Amino acid sequence: MYFDYFGDDCFAALTEGDELVEFHLDAGDQSEISGNIYKGRVVNVLNGMQAAFVCFGQAKNGYLYAGDMPAEAAAANSDSRLNVKIGDEVMVQVTKSPMGTKGARLSMNVSFVGKNLIYLPATPFLGVSRKICEEEERERLLECAKKLAFEGGGLIMRTHSRAANFRQLKNEAKYLREIYLSALETYKNAEVGDLVYRAADAHIKLLRDVDVDGIDKIYVADEASYKKVERLLKTISQKNKLVRYTGAREMFAQFGLEEEIYKLVKSRVELKSGAYLCFDKTEALTAIDVNTGSFTGENNLEDTVFATNILAAREIARQVRLRNIGGIVVVDFIDMQSEEHRAAVISELENALKEDRAKCNVVGMSALGLVQFTRKKEKKDNLSLITKPCPYCKGSGSVLSDSYLAYRIKIAIKDLFARGYENAIVELNAGIFAMIVGKHYFSGAVAGEWRSKRIYMIPHKTFHEEYFTVRGDNNTVLTLPDNAQLLY
Repeated sequence: MYFDYFGDDCFAALTEGDELVEFHLDAGDQSEISGNIYKGRVVNVLNGMQAAFVCFGQAKNGYLYAGDMPAEAAAANSDSRLNVKIGDEVMVQVTKSPMGTKGARLSMNVSFVGKNLIYLPATPFLGVSRKICEEEERERLLECAKKLAFEGGGLIMRTHSRAANFRQLKNEAKYLREIYLSALETYKNAEVGDLVYRAADAHIKLLRDVDVDGIDKIYVADEASYKKVERLLKTISQKNKLVRYTGAREMFAQFGLEEEIYKLVKSRVELKSGAYLCFDKTEALTAIDVNTGSFTGENNLEDTVFATNILAAREIARQVRLRNIGGIVVVDFIDMQSEEHRAAVISELENALKEDRAKCNVVGMSALGLVQFTRKKEKKDNLSLITKPCPYCKGSGSVLSDSYLAYRIKIAIKDLFARGYENAIVELNAGIFAMIVGKHYFSGAVAGEWRSKRIYMIPHKTFHEEYFTVRGDNNTVLTLPDNAQLLY
């Protein structure tokens, strides 16, 4: 597991063996707001749709369904319509961040998520994670929930709760209750649109949601993040797994993660056999095409196709998790004649998707060899976070986002310094140069680890946004063009 910050962007990555399986990015200019709680005001009520629109301080109003009201309000409302009216001030939690043209989905049934528990202050419901299948264990945890529940509220025992003792569960329930009471006090004095409670960043969310017992090492490059993670790991007695990364190279580059992340930009994914996948994202769904490529197999055509589809099923499950693809996914597997082979490919895909923490549901294979499955969509896919609409083709394509491009430039500079160079000369697009200077992306490094180095930037109006070169030089006297500028 790997954590880092770059500017306002929060990076988190999870590997299994030598493979990158999850990448999370909280981009500073595209902040993930799922889980945040705001003070909102109802601005429109649509009884025919059983929904209300709420202004809560974001660019787009959020929508609130009747089923997302507190239980007592819904029970009092026999016609199932929203028990709110225009002008009402409400405490709302974002359950799904805004995506594209859609505003955020909101709920008045706020919840607070811990490592072992989910506290539901206004929902008198007791439950146990569906991932816990043993009946005796479910009954034991349900009894624990009954003892821990606060009046008027509820608790859901998460998967990790079975490894915790009662005292740990009690302390966590008390902690979550205190957070809720603090949020209530903040809400009373807040203005409409104010943030009442901020959910955890990508680092804490990942630590909260994965089984830390199965993690060997947790590398953290950022000092502030290290202290935050250290505090959390102390509470679950896992601090011995924490490592503060201080290497000369950028951490994600040192461990080969950046190369894998950059591949997310590409629509084509190569398989080790020589076959490949093509990803095509549309507004409604994501289509994946499976191709044999250079893989010719060793036996007959049917066996070659079957082997390709099996490999593809495993990689598709990894890619949708890594790319954080949500919604409907349609896979065009290569046609197979054998019903046994068809069933085996579907089974392989289902088993591979079970490793995903997001809920997935495989529908089956059609006569055309198309397989449909859904994956729960909770936030933007990773491609949209590291790219932006292309300014050259008027939005029909995409290029790397400004912050991610600056991050790649930083990696190249650090690599030069790690190889012993004292000076770095960067030639880049003039607009990207202005962005780096204006947003002070490298100011922390220049004042800290690079304070004895010199970085010269040469802006070019004719350079494509994504194109840049970085070279090292150890001469004390440099010959540079007139427009070269010493960084900061």
